[in-house]
Parts: sequence; C-alpha cells; structure tokens
Amino acid sequence: MKEPLVKNPLVKNPLDALRRTASAVDAQTPATRDRALDGLRALALLAVPFGHWMLGGLTLTPDGALHNASPLSSLGFFAPASWLLQMLGVFFLVGGHSSVRSLERARARGTGTAAWLRGRAVRLLRPVLGVAAVWALLIPLLHRTGVPGATVRTGAVLVVQPLWYIAVYLGLTALTPCCLALARRLGGWSAAAMAGLVAVVDLLRYGPWGSAMPSWLALVNLLPGWMFGYQLGVLWARGRLGRPAARVLLLGGGALFAALLLVFHYPASMVGVPGAARTNSHPPSLLVPALAAVQCGAAVLLRERIGRLLRRPLLWLPVALVNLSAMTIFCWHQSAMLAVAVPGGAVFGAVPGLTTAPDSVAWVAGRLALLPVFAGVLVVIGRFARRFDGPWTSFPRAWKAVAGAAAAAFAVYALGVV
Repeated sequence: MKEPLVKNPLVKNPLDALRRTASAVDAQTPATRDRALDGLRALALLAVPFGHWMLGGLTLTPDGALHNASPLSSLGFFAPASWLLQMLGVFFLVGGHSSVRSLERARARGTGTAAWLRGRAVRLLRPVLGVAAVWALLIPLLHRTGVPGATVRTGAVLVVQPLWYIAVYLGLTALTPCCLALARRLGGWSAAAMAGLVAVVDLLRYGPWGSAMPSWLALVNLLPGWMFGYQLGVLWARGRLGRPAARVLLLGGGALFAALLLVFHYPASMVGVPGAARTNSHPPSLLVPALAAVQCGAAVLLRERIGRLLRRPLLWLPVALVNLSAMTIFCWHQSAMLAVAVPGGAVFGAVPGLTTAPDSVAWVAGRLALLPVFAGVLVVIGRFARRFDGPWTSFPRAWKAVAGAAAAAFAVYALGVV
C-alpha cells in the first residue's frame, strides 16, 4: 500500500494565502461600512467593462485599420443582454445614496457644500485627466509606429465613450442639495416627476406630431432621464424608499418596460445600434427610467441579503478590490481591449472575437474567451494607472501642468472624432 503524499511545508497553499488576505481585508473594514452598497456599486461598475467588451466589436479592414462594429446590428438576441449589462439605474441609485451620506458627514464636520462638491469633483476628474493625458501622448506615438490613423481615431472614440458618464454623474452630484430639497417636499413624487417629464418629451417626439418637433427636444431628457435613479438613491438615503415602495418600483417598472416594448414598439436595445433610427440611451428614452425602476426596486429588496453575504471574507475581498479600483476600471477598460486588439490585428490579422465582424455565434464564443485576456491586461494597466486616482502630491508641479495641457489637447482631438 502506498504511503500518503506529505505536502512540503515550504510550499504555500494559494487558497490559504487567499483566505488570509480576505480575512485581513475583512478585519480592516470598518464595522459601519455598508457592504451591500459597495456590493451594488461593484456590480454596476463591472457591468460597464463587461458591457462594452461584449456589446462592442472591432473589424479589420484590408488596409489594416480597426473600426467600431456592434453585434447588436446582426445578433438580435444581444438586445435582451443589454438589459442586464446596462446597470446605470443601480449605478446612479448608489451614487445618490453615497452623495447624501457624504454631504451629511461633510456638514457635520463643518465643511460647506461648495468645498464638499469641489472635493468630489477633484476625485472624479483626476483619473479622467490621467487617461486623457496618457492618450494625448499615445496618439503621436501610435502614428509614428505605423498604426493607421483610422485605428487611432477608433481608439479615441472608445476611450471617450464611457467618460460622458462622469460628466453626467458630476452634474447630478452638484444637484444633490436640490435633490434633497425635492425629497423633503415631494417624497417619492420627486422621482416620479423625473420619469413623467421623460414621458412627456417622448410623447412629443414620438407622437403623431413628432416630425414638427425641433431636434433638440430630445436633449431635455438628459437630466431627468438619468436623475431618476439618482433621486431614488437620495430618497433611499433619507429613509423614504422602503420595501413597499421598492416592490412598486419593481413591478410597476417591469410593467411599463414591457408595455413600451410590446405596445409602443420602443427599440429593444438599451444601447445605441449603428444605423437605427431611434435609440434609448443617447439621450435617454422612457425605457431608461423604466429599467432603472426595476433595477433599483430589486436592489432595495435585496440589500439585506447582499449585506449578509458580503460578511463572508472571501466574497467581500473582490468587492473591496473593485471599489478601491473603481475609477481605474471605469477609465481604462477600453484601453485594455485596444492594447490587445491593435497588436493582435497587426500580427495575426483577423482573430475571431477580436478583429472579425461581430455577426455570428463564433464571434460571441471568441469574445467570451478573450474576456479574461482583457481583464488581465486591465490589471496590468491598473498597476500604473491607479496613481492617477489619489492625490497628485507626489507629482512635480511641472508634470501636473504638462498633464493638464495634454488632457486638454486630447479633449480637442476627441471632439473632432467623436
């Protein structure tokens, strides 16, 4: 009979190391930390790169240039996937809740609203300036190394694509005192009014008289369409959004969502489809607050269960890591995909799921196989890029000036190509 194998005590067990790390992070987490909110934020945040990586493709033309392409143009089953991957309702719900709590803590310390907003804005804009500055330096470098101009323009579009959420989020953050006032005076009707305004604008632009409406009318929906979820977060933080209201949101939002799709024939995709006459997200249509109502209702109902689950160190560890790297993930995930696609297309040509047309199940399988590669590259980029998230006190003043000028140059370039 063979003797049992004895493990070498000098060889570390990776699982044991992971458990120790998870336990250490768990022990360092303040008892007052709302883990459920962090879990919801992490879920909504991870949906951004996963959504962009799965709902956006690249095609390689004969001249070696990469161009944007969407699987939504050919693969109809991707439209329902966008209902899960577009989690901006949860994103803004948690944002509104967090902003209220942050503002309350600032006021308790004697910090004014203007100083609080300035601090929030700086934390949001530092990573954006960082990625813009790096890309401003990359553009001439890519041209000199022979990367086609069309590929560089495609890259700029993809990098800018998620950054508009930061502008929207910053605008909503600035309106937090107004949102609080509305919550005090109107309660839940303050969020309902946002959805109602979107409904009125949709009625005007999609109704029988839509052809007579000015084109700019749709832009009116930009504020109330995204503010709906944020206002729900404000109500939640103020104790005005309980489980009964959450059930109304879940069921009522679901019924409205179904009616808009089946009766009023809204586009099924939550993101823009190239060549489509209508879009639900740019600017938002009534389908956006309808989906946000479903997502937010579910989030409120599941909050306690999520909080209990995240008391387990091994489940809490990835949530903590994602929250610590939130802006890095948000700002750099498209760069990670491009870091794979540009050299991959140049060396290997048409790679299924990477540089082939997103019009088949084979593309979906190839893209799913590439997701761990994109994620791994993002982790590598994040080791460098995370320094942009924190205070820039370690950077020389001249470097800050160069970074600011480079970011401005990239903004000008991006405005010309987006």
